[in-house]
Amino acid sequence: MNDGSDAGTNGEDETSPHSGATAWPAPLSGVTESIVTTLGPNDRWNVAALGLFAGDTDADDADNANADTDEGKRTPETSPVTARTWGNTRTRRNFHRQGEGYVQFVTDPVVFADAALTIYEVEKPVLDAATAWARVSADPVDSGSDDGTPWEQWELEPIETEIERETVPTINRGFNAVIEATVAASRLGVPGYDETTLRNRLEFFASVVDRAGGPRERLAIERIRDHAEW
Repeated sequence: MNDGSDAGTNGEDETSPHSGATAWPAPLSGVTESIVTTLGPNDRWNVAALGLFAGDTDADDADNANADTDEGKRTPETSPVTARTWGNTRTRRNFHRQGEGYVQFVTDPVVFADAALTIYEVEKPVLDAATAWARVSADPVDSGSDDGTPWEQWELEPIETEIERETVPTINRGFNAVIEATVAASRLGVPGYDETTLRNRLEFFASVVDRAGGPRERLAIERIRDHAEW
């Protein structure tokens, strides 16, 4: 897919049996960490980390994630997944400008590290690393401020989806530690978070990667060190 106009779900969108709406390409529960691409005014796609909140999790009660971690509180069967952007991020501005984006499910820890902590732009909306994606509408439904940081909440509804490839699920503690490290690193310097506590967490997550991670996890943790000056 070169742009949003020709992306599809093998010619036909899958629909939810409950709502008649397009279904997500995978079941969502709790907070699902994803990547979102949004089209900017320079006609390039901004890549950011995005936390998807399903119907069994409330964004106001959950422990918030990345700088662009966007959170929600419902399931596809009952009501839209929601997401929360923090600060005046590119994701927020592009959601307002375009009203949509591409939510993607990836398992490459380096992609997560770069998306969460850098300005990362690409030429096309779907990343090569994506195992599945959903083009979603993004509608603002709430806003507020937390410890001086403004946030905005969005309802995300799939418009079209595609599964690029199917994989056998495996559990890698190093990968999980990388995701948690991006959360901690994104909070450095943010009011309301203790710097010493965050840095101690980062050291712990790095030790998990050292013990249990593979080459991509080790590269990702080094990228986090570089991006966050930790």
